[in-house]
Amino acid sequence: MRITQGLARRDPPPGRGDEVARIIEAVREGGDSAVLELTERFDRAQLAPDELQVDPRELEASVGVLEPALLQALRTAIANVRAVAERQIGEPVAVEGPQGQRIEVGEVPVGRAGVYVPGGRAPYLSTVVMCAVTARAAGVPQVAVCAPPGPGGKAHPAILAACVLCEVSEVYRMGGAQAVAALAYGTESVRAVDVIAGPGNAWVTEAKRQVFGVVGIDGLAGPSELVVIAGADADPELVALDLLAQAEHGPDSPVAFVALDQRLLEAVLSAVRRMAPERPSVTDAELQVMSVGDPHGALRAAEDFAPEHLQLVGAEAEALAADVRRAGCVFVGPGAGTAFGDYVAGSNHVLPTGGSARFESALSVSTFRRRMARVSLPGGAPARLAPAGATLARAEGFPVHAESMERRA
Repeated sequence: MRITQGLARRDPPPGRGDEVARIIEAVREGGDSAVLELTERFDRAQLAPDELQVDPRELEASVGVLEPALLQALRTAIANVRAVAERQIGEPVAVEGPQGQRIEVGEVPVGRAGVYVPGGRAPYLSTVVMCAVTARAAGVPQVAVCAPPGPGGKAHPAILAACVLCEVSEVYRMGGAQAVAALAYGTESVRAVDVIAGPGNAWVTEAKRQVFGVVGIDGLAGPSELVVIAGADADPELVALDLLAQAEHGPDSPVAFVALDQRLLEAVLSAVRRMAPERPSVTDAELQVMSVGDPHGALRAAEDFAPEHLQLVGAEAEALAADVRRAGCVFVGPGAGTAFGDYVAGSNHVLPTGGSARFESALSVSTFRRRMARVSLPGGAPARLAPAGATLARAEGFPVHAESMERRA
């Protein structure tokens, strides 16, 4: 693990806009055949035309292959994510206006959601849980999951089992930009969705950027990020382990430590140097470090970074929790390792990255719901509102708008 001084966000990698645009256009024009050809090219998996969607019998059988401990772990994660998501549903609001009008503002779920589950070194069961459970809790009646096929075109049985436990019966063997295009525009086998959620690589992120507007998206996820602020009373071994844990996301994922005490900084660095060589999954990562004596100065440095995850450890650091405004998710206290949020705490791990925590929120039921007003003007409300409405309409050059309101008066 490389150690550098100061917090600095790397420049994003070069865009893949043109290549992704060609993939999206190929899927729009070619449908299933284009998805299958691109799957063979990028995932090295040959699928028959009727194999794009996973057979329901294969889905149901997948639960039986899970180890009991993994099955129980999935159920724990699902229950906790669902409990948090269900509490986020907003109650309808009704407002009686002074002229007698009634406005009801409520939330309605989208009709159909797509969940992208990235491929990689291992099956990302937790992404299925975070996205599918939240969509279901939001009331979405149709949820489709897609994930890149593995060797021989097989869908990973653990991914399929997670889908079954999350009440998803529509699963596709497809990944990359072609999967995003298929979800956005539809093909012979894939019905278009209203919202696409879930993280992915640079190709997936660029595809989501390009189809936004045709469908809604949860955000543009980049590499995972962690900033830890810790005070003198923090356990250096646990801080080091939390930093190393997030470093497992890869060398492009920023991991930073802001120490409020110089001795703690030295102790954490000593622990990192001792522990990292024994953990080959983190050896390529970079750790950025800095020492800031003033807690609020440390928070300013962290919020300039606006990290996906912000961890506050030790009394001085934990006292900052209520002041945080720029972070995807905040973990407070010695027990709240960021890894719990990645899996089982109940908070969502699909979080804003790349500084977008300044204006963007975590994936939630709001991602899959939209607000809608219902307007009624009973009795004399039209007559009381028409004079003001007609005056404004004529000022904007819309006389028929004015007439429409005045006729009801």
